[in-house]
Amino acid sequence: MSNNLILDKLEGVFIRFKEVGQLITDPEVMGDMKRFVKLSKEYKELEAVTEAAKEYKNAVDTIAESKDIIANESDEELREMAKMELEDLEVKLPDMEQNIKLLLVPADPEDSKNAILEIRAGTGGDEASIFAGDLARMYTKYCEAKGWKVSVSSFSEGTSGGYKEIVMNVNGEGVYGVLKYESGVHRVQRVPQTETQGRVHTSAASVAVLPEAEEFDVDIKESDIRKDTYCSSGPGGQSVNTTYSAIRLTHIPTNIVVTCQDQKSQLKNLAKAMVELRSRIYAMEHQKYLDEISSKRKTMVSTGDRSAKIRTYNYPQGRVTDHRINLTLYNLSAVMDGDVQEIIDKLQIEENAERLKESGL
Repeated sequence: MSNNLILDKLEGVFIRFKEVGQLITDPEVMGDMKRFVKLSKEYKELEAVTEAAKEYKNAVDTIAESKDIIANESDEELREMAKMELEDLEVKLPDMEQNIKLLLVPADPEDSKNAILEIRAGTGGDEASIFAGDLARMYTKYCEAKGWKVSVSSFSEGTSGGYKEIVMNVNGEGVYGVLKYESGVHRVQRVPQTETQGRVHTSAASVAVLPEAEEFDVDIKESDIRKDTYCSSGPGGQSVNTTYSAIRLTHIPTNIVVTCQDQKSQLKNLAKAMVELRSRIYAMEHQKYLDEISSKRKTMVSTGDRSAKIRTYNYPQGRVTDHRINLTLYNLSAVMDGDVQEIIDKLQIEENAERLKESGL
């Protein structure tokens, strides 16, 4: 794609950025909260493109000026400076171009949202629950290193440790856009603690990452919800176990059930349970969108297909393999300690390449 074509596309971005900037200060728009939130989000995204676009446009203009000086200027010192500037910018320009192209491809509108992370033990009995616990620890460490806030909303412990199921809320900047790559079946190959013969077993746990729905995304009628309260179980001191602070919500039309028991306050548990309920209802619609995309793309690394086996953690060989992009790393202990950024980066590169191909950029 030539410089001119990119600059033509950016012209439209500059116009829209100005337009959205005016709209979000319009009293009529400010009065319509749903529209205002949507436009504010668009403004933030366009701001990032506009900044990168200005930098790119300056570089293209400077390259043209430098070439003109080299061709027409008699002052040797000026020509030498222009040559140095030209060399420097010509090295930087391809990366700037790639960045601009990616910014011009519409991002998944959900990417900026918080996420709900759900891990369930699959095949493998007690060992699967222990592995689900290992994954929960891995993601918690990863999220904390990113500066994201993790809170557990509900869990069911395994009989020999770990979790049969754990649901966590992750809040921060662009959480869903990063964690969405983790949806799918994770497989572990190792000698379980309960194995006496030293044989390697294969167990699995499934991970589901849902974009957290905002209040404006889903409209739920109060009459469609059945609310039950019960005593919390698990750690948290005597008060957790003796007061009816845990909440169970059932959405009657879809039969979706969510529970929250991590807070001592019934009101706080209710608020968290409502966020999760909204997100699960919203995720049903979002899944249709994911299915539509994955039918178009061949590797689509973030389909949200929860039955797809995406990664294997092999303990005897100390390796991790991501099957979507045939990536194998021999740093299993670091990965289990939360160091999954390299895998996510490579998945993002793969998906970005597909998005660019699809957009014709």
